[in-house]
Amino acid sequence: MVMDKEKMRDIADFLFEAGMLKKTPRSGFQFLGSGCESVAEHVLQTLYIGYVLCKLDPQADELTVLRLCLVHDLPEARTGDMNYMNKKYVQVDEKKAAREMAESLFFGGEIEASLEEFNQRQTRESLIARDADQLALILQLKECGDLGNKYSQEWIRFALRRLATDNARKLAESIIATDSTNWWFKDKSDWWVNGNHGSTD
Repeated sequence: MVMDKEKMRDIADFLFEAGMLKKTPRSGFQFLGSGCESVAEHVLQTLYIGYVLCKLDPQADELTVLRLCLVHDLPEARTGDMNYMNKKYVQVDEKKAAREMAESLFFGGEIEASLEEFNQRQTRESLIARDADQLALILQLKECGDLGNKYSQEWIRFALRRLATDNARKLAESIIATDSTNWWFKDKSDWWVNGNHGSTD
C-alpha cells in the first residue's frame, strides 16, 4: 500500500497520541491511597492477560481479543482516565473522542468498531477482553494488598463481580491465593545471602 505524505502524517499523529497513554495516570489509585500506573502500563498488562485467557479458551479469536485489549482505553489519550467516583459526576463522550481520533486514519473504522464491540459486551471476545481489563486491576490491587493496603481486598471484591467468564474467575482465584512476590522470591536458598547460589566465596 502506497501512502501519500498527508496520510503518513496522520499515522504519525496517531502514534504520538497513543503515546500519551504513557503519561496518563490511572486515576483510581488516588482513592485507594497506594499504587500507581499509567494507562499504557494497564493496557500492556491487559494484553498479556487477554493472551493467556485465549490460551485457556481455544474457541476465542485471539487476534480479536488482543485488538480489543489494545484499543479499549485508547480514547483516554483525549479524555483522561475516569475512575468510578469521577463517573458519578462527569459525562465523558468516548464516542466523540474515538471518532475524532479515527476519522483521518484509513484503519480508523477498525478502531471504532473494536471499541464498540468491547463496550457492547455481546461477543465471546469482548467478554474475554473485558475480563482481562478487570484481572489487570485485580493483579494491581493484590500487589497493593500484599504491601499492606487494607482497602484493596474490598476493591477486589467488587472487581470479581464484574468478571463474566469461568476462566477469568478461576484465574482470579489463583491470583488472590498467590503472593505477588512468589514468582521471584519462592526460592529461599542461600542466593539471597551470598548472591551466588550457596557458594561461600
